[in-house]
Amino acid sequence: MKYKLIFLLLLGLDAINLIYQTSEISISYRESLILYGDFSPLQAVIKISIYIFGQNDLALRFPMILAHILSVILLFQISKHYIENVRNRLWLILIFILLPGVLSSAILIDEAGLIIFGLFLFIWLYINNYKIFYYPLLISFAFLDNSYVYLFLALSIFSIYDKNKTFFIFNMIIFFISLFLFGIDSHGSPVGHFLDALGLYAAIFSPIVFIYIVFVLYRKFLTKELDIIWFISSTVLIISLILSFRQSVKIEHFAPYLIVALPIVAKNFISSYRVRLKQFRNGYKMMFVVSLILLFINTVTVLFNKELYKIIEFPEKHFVYKFHVAKELANELKNRSINCVNTDKQMQTRLYFYGVTQCNKYILTKQHIDKKNKNSVTISYKNRPVYFADVTNIYK
Repeated sequence: MKYKLIFLLLLGLDAINLIYQTSEISISYRESLILYGDFSPLQAVIKISIYIFGQNDLALRFPMILAHILSVILLFQISKHYIENVRNRLWLILIFILLPGVLSSAILIDEAGLIIFGLFLFIWLYINNYKIFYYPLLISFAFLDNSYVYLFLALSIFSIYDKNKTFFIFNMIIFFISLFLFGIDSHGSPVGHFLDALGLYAAIFSPIVFIYIVFVLYRKFLTKELDIIWFISSTVLIISLILSFRQSVKIEHFAPYLIVALPIVAKNFISSYRVRLKQFRNGYKMMFVVSLILLFINTVTVLFNKELYKIIEFPEKHFVYKFHVAKELANELKNRSINCVNTDKQMQTRLYFYGVTQCNKYILTKQHIDKKNKNSVTISYKNRPVYFADVTNIYK
């Protein structure tokens, strides 16, 4: 009962943090393109949420938050098959919640959060042998997103290892269906994005965690302790690194497959820790503590990111700047009884979500601080001005 309460507490704190983060950011230009651009399953999900809960930031990001919360629950259930001790499973959940890539996928409008949920759902169904559910689920994946093509390839390879002819044929069929519908972007000539890919992986997981994940996957290969999670994670990691030799890969399409390796990584860490005498466990303790500290620092930095504007010389260099300004700018314009403007394409699309439409009556032009005048709109965070724009009524 105590551990269930701790799990619920972690889940609650995680949800509160995500809701708070949602209130602190605006829709980005990339997210607005997903919402108002060509049709996609993700767009449909977001529009349904907005239809139900109204046009606001929480409704915009609610599907991502919900997918994340469900992913946490699924991970906790999956980890039962790898980690006996409930306390250790709670540590795994905490690590998962604090991972930079997981935190961003939980609130940003992107396929990554839904892919993580989809992968965990499939793995949970598979290890519980719910064939009646996971076969239709895999078929639906073939029509939802091109990122799942790597899952089908990984499962095909796993089927060969597992000597499951039926599962192999099934996955090859949906692999080619997905390939036919979406294809795989493999253009270009070798331009040296391999190190860039490794750097992005390290940023998503934190360097220590990423290195240890790769180490565990390699060690499992040497010891032949291979299961479906190993094949999913290892296959997609190798594919992403091979593609990175030719082009700049979209890591958000590959990182979810590495995230699902956490149960076997945690199992390996716990086993390696326990088999050692107490005097030889210090290295593992240090690695765990340092990793946890770095993850907490990252989370706190994201939580209080606006404080960084006090020390950053150029606000545009802030790592969350593209998610700031638009909401506050729309509110300031409305306070001036301005409900429509003509401005640059990116800001125009973002303002539209907050009810400021496009028209030719008012011209909104971003300006440098030195050109500020009485008609300027100023957006500030923590008493630091970060955005200036002139609003001109051309009919005056």
